[in-house]
Amino acid sequence: MAEPGPRPGKELQTRTMIGVALIAIALAALIAGGPLFWLLAAVAGVLMQAEWADLAKASANDRRLSLFAVSVPLAILSPFAAGPSYLSLALMAAAFLFVALVCRSARLGAGIYYVGLPVLALLYLRGHEHGLLLAFWTLGLVWATDIGAFFAGRSLGGPKLAPTISPSKTWSGLGGGVVAALLFGFVLHGALGLPIRLAAASGLLAVAAQLGDLFESWLKRRAGVKDSGNLLPGHGGVLDRLDGVVTAAPIAALLVASGW
Repeated sequence: MAEPGPRPGKELQTRTMIGVALIAIALAALIAGGPLFWLLAAVAGVLMQAEWADLAKASANDRRLSLFAVSVPLAILSPFAAGPSYLSLALMAAAFLFVALVCRSARLGAGIYYVGLPVLALLYLRGHEHGLLLAFWTLGLVWATDIGAFFAGRSLGGPKLAPTISPSKTWSGLGGGVVAALLFGFVLHGALGLPIRLAAASGLLAVAAQLGDLFESWLKRRAGVKDSGNLLPGHGGVLDRLDGVVTAAPIAALLVASGW
């Protein structure tokens, strides 16, 4: 999630408009499932890898190589190929080694996992017997966390969560995000039958989403940039928009796979 800018009224309006459009696109692809959902996830993954390469200060050639490398596991996740499987994990490992060795940068290679694991997790969840509900729960709780954190932090303020990494984030924002995610989870439990164990885990995933947000803020601070990109007005780059999904989706998939 991009940091609030110096013109909060206009910033909020822009963020809201773009945010609503992005959610509408994500929901349409989520409902459609199959090839359309994979295509959206794969395109997002390639864009995320490009931004990761920029944050890693990779050369133009190394950036291109990392994009080619990440495209292989993303392609095998297609419903026309193997789909979510152990093969995709093996290809991620191979892509990581290729980038790390050829480009001589384990940091650049780590982007393969940073991008590939959340895409794999979302496609696994969507392919589940109750996939639409589970994938909607995962994405929706991240959206709820962002919204709850944004408004709670702005209205309540208070002590900073991690001032050296992200000066605008507060403990009240974290609390607001957790509460919003829990409310979302229990609404899905009551309305659509989401298992109560998963509804209760929404708070844990909200914390994971916020940690993902902080990690990306640390990456940007290390790279000396405000946003990971400028593709999304008011939100920065794709990594800025999906930083919470990166950490929350794999945990959600593990919870579902383990039957927790």
